[in-house]
Amino acid sequence: MKTFSTRLLLSFLTAISRLSWKKLYQLSDLFRYLIFNVGSYRKNVIISNLKNSFPTYSDQQIQAIAKRYYKNFTDIIFETIKMISISREDLLERFDLEMPILDHYQERGQNVVVMAGHLGNWEMLNLFASAKLSYQIIVVYHELANNVFDDWFRSFRTRFGTEMVPMKDAISKALEPRDKPFLFVLINDQSPVPEKAYWTTFLHQDTGFFRGGELIARRLNAPVLYMGIAKSRTKRGFYKASFKLITETPRLEPTNAILQSQIQHLEEDIIAQPDNWLWSHRRWKHRRPANLLPSQQRQELQSE
Repeated sequence: MKTFSTRLLLSFLTAISRLSWKKLYQLSDLFRYLIFNVGSYRKNVIISNLKNSFPTYSDQQIQAIAKRYYKNFTDIIFETIKMISISREDLLERFDLEMPILDHYQERGQNVVVMAGHLGNWEMLNLFASAKLSYQIIVVYHELANNVFDDWFRSFRTRFGTEMVPMKDAISKALEPRDKPFLFVLINDQSPVPEKAYWTTFLHQDTGFFRGGELIARRLNAPVLYMGIAKSRTKRGFYKASFKLITETPRLEPTNAILQSQIQHLEEDIIAQPDNWLWSHRRWKHRRPANLLPSQQRQELQSE
């Protein structure tokens, strides 16, 4: 019965994906009103995250960011639904991708590790990149507990050739020989297991980060780029992705320097466009273990 209900819901979402952009955004506005104005979905989490991240902001400023975030949140949901049936032509019009740095490594036949956060519509960018670039796009993701949902998400994420790799297989897949250069993409700003995290100050708070991105970069010894996603303030559903070089020689970098550079870039992008990040996630639900010292983190990373 549960499987039937799930498949019925997915059929409904597939039908919605065929609506025009105008109708989709009308549904987004309605859904935003229902879940935030009527249902108060995670409002306490969002406001708390914003206040802790911007301690000098007034209540009025925090509320203004939250209001814009509510719109951003539901827009991303309906834009992602649209990815089920979006045409390649429509997709290619909605992203502006900074190409010179990618072309540089493509010409040299180099693999590249790309580190990012939950900015903008990361699902749309995944699809766009595989439709636009000659690189093989490999994206690390968390498998969903519901197998039907997981298969459904993977089916549209891979429409234009993206390879989705479960987090548990990330290192082994990164080291597999391939026929052409690849971009290995990791979004690492969710909450990791505290004992295995790299801990640092992020948005004025003690924060743990997944360390796999740096570990994979060192194993591959491939150039590492930070990728930011900014949304257009004038055109709904349009985005721009840009890159910043973190290092071309990851094995020569001090331990955790790659992670720290990515975290700094991500923080700068969040401050520049605060409603563009995923504030409804319980990002700071964990605390740093009392016995986890910086020296221990360095030893653990070097031993893996």
